[in-house]
Amino acid sequence: MKKTVALRQCGLFVLAALLLAACSSPDRATQGPMTSNRSQSTPAAAAPTSETGFVYTANERGNSISVIDLSTGLVKDIATRIAPHNVQVSRDGRLLLAVGPVAAMTGNQSQMKMDNSGKMERGRLLIFNAETIADGGAADIEIGRHPAHVIMDAQGKLAYATNSEDDNILVIDVERKTVVGKIETGKFPHGLRMSPDGREIYVANVNDNSVSVIDITRSKGVARIPVGRAPVQVGFTPDGRHAYVSLRDENSVAVIDTAQRKKTATVAVGRNPIQVFVTPDGRFVYVANQGTETNPDNTVSVIDTARNSVVATIMTGKGAHGVVVSDDGKRVLIANIVDDTVSVIDTATQKVTRNIKVGKGPNGITFSSANR
Repeated sequence: MKKTVALRQCGLFVLAALLLAACSSPDRATQGPMTSNRSQSTPAAAAPTSETGFVYTANERGNSISVIDLSTGLVKDIATRIAPHNVQVSRDGRLLLAVGPVAAMTGNQSQMKMDNSGKMERGRLLIFNAETIADGGAADIEIGRHPAHVIMDAQGKLAYATNSEDDNILVIDVERKTVVGKIETGKFPHGLRMSPDGREIYVANVNDNSVSVIDITRSKGVARIPVGRAPVQVGFTPDGRHAYVSLRDENSVAVIDTAQRKKTATVAVGRNPIQVFVTPDGRFVYVANQGTETNPDNTVSVIDTARNSVVATIMTGKGAHGVVVSDDGKRVLIANIVDDTVSVIDTATQKVTRNIKVGKGPNGITFSSANR
């Protein structure tokens, strides 16, 4: 069945855990989300540190978003009406976007809501004020079926969300909170990133082994680049000359020359890589290796972009899935979907400095250095 295959190809470990995750009631979003403060996973992690910034995780198996204040060690869990698969903070740190399917509570578990035809209901884009996220008041916008990832333009005016079961991207006017466009992609679009110059979006199409190139000005696909089996996410170097694409079913990462729109290299990494992120200086790519449902991986591969080879392998929590790098490039944050933690990596030493307990099943992750 297409739905089952699609969920597995998102990199989720247990299909039942996705379909039966703890969830808030649909009207909780209008009443204001439930919040709780959570201690860190180790005594050292709970203490204030010299680190600053905020980390947000999409906890798909717990139907919540966790907000980590790195300076205080405080974690807040915000219940949502969706099973959020991905989150993205705006460049100015003002807004937080989350996408995912709507989930309904059944006993102490939940399942994705289905329509009368047996298909998954259309998912939602939630737009929060990042500073007051715990107070509720999120905008709730209907988008497509099985929404996977969301990004924003540099101006914070437009959002782009992949809808995996609809094979498209929807364009959302953030201020008007309405869908203003649709762009066709390859089969089962998942992760997407905007080029540094803001002119193109690269989209990883899991089910046709390609990356779609979207011309933003024309709001249409202009190329399809073959890359390898089950591409999941894309990351650009800061100069925009190369893009790195995780190939989940090949245990490797493809390298694209963006001028040629052609794959030029493949780098072997850990088992079942999911998300990738390039450091601000363009020197390294961090790759989260999730592993399989029955045998989760717990490593991050570090690719040297000058040589296109792995120069370090870092042990994290089980089910390493999401990756983001802090704005100053000093820390890498890894969402571990099995251990329900975020690993903090020091890029100077390439070692994990602490593991922070968050909500259930964290996958998508984003970072903001904005002061509150």
